[in-house]
Amino acid sequence: AEFFAEDGSELILPFGGLRGRGAVKQDPPVVRDLYLSLEDLFYGCTKKIKISRRVMNEDGQTSTIRDKILTIDVQPGWKQGTRITFEKEGDQGPNVIPADITFVVQEKLHPRFKRDNDNLTYVATIPLGKALIGCVVEVRTLDGRLLNIPINDIVDPKYCKVVPGEGMPLPQDPRRKGDLLIYFNICFPKKLPHDKKMLLKSALLS
Repeated sequence: AEFFAEDGSELILPFGGLRGRGAVKQDPPVVRDLYLSLEDLFYGCTKKIKISRRVMNEDGQTSTIRDKILTIDVQPGWKQGTRITFEKEGDQGPNVIPADITFVVQEKLHPRFKRDNDNLTYVATIPLGKALIGCVVEVRTLDGRLLNIPINDIVDPKYCKVVPGEGMPLPQDPRRKGDLLIYFNICFPKKLPHDKKMLLKSALLS
């Protein structure tokens, strides 16, 4: 379940539960997914999450539900699976050490790109003719620039055009970036009239 409302604001979430008296032990960690867009992971951002947890009153026996804001500073280049832990931020209770709360980064689906480690992959759809004679592929980057990539090679179904430095920031050095990998979906004509078949036969098979 996501932690954010549609407008990007936080939602109130309950964590853990009160335990009875007994030996002091820590509640098991509370683990939740944190869904981020590729733009969030490209630029970095700050996410504020409101949690609702039980806090012990001064009498040491009763508790009150109170809200708290947890702040996550997302760094450029973070990858899916990155874990952010807030120690002992779960519910408080008698003879209980509050649970840790851990968020695990998950990447939202993107309409144009798919992430491959530090690289971004993009699929361009071109007709067969352009695959054979060349073309220019336009790609809108995550930061809004329009790249015009000339394709001068013959594009076969396994062809990949590598554009250096147009991928995701490297976590260890966000000034450096991975690559953009362009793959191709080649559209073949569904049928050809006889005269065009003859032209292709003359051009390709002679």
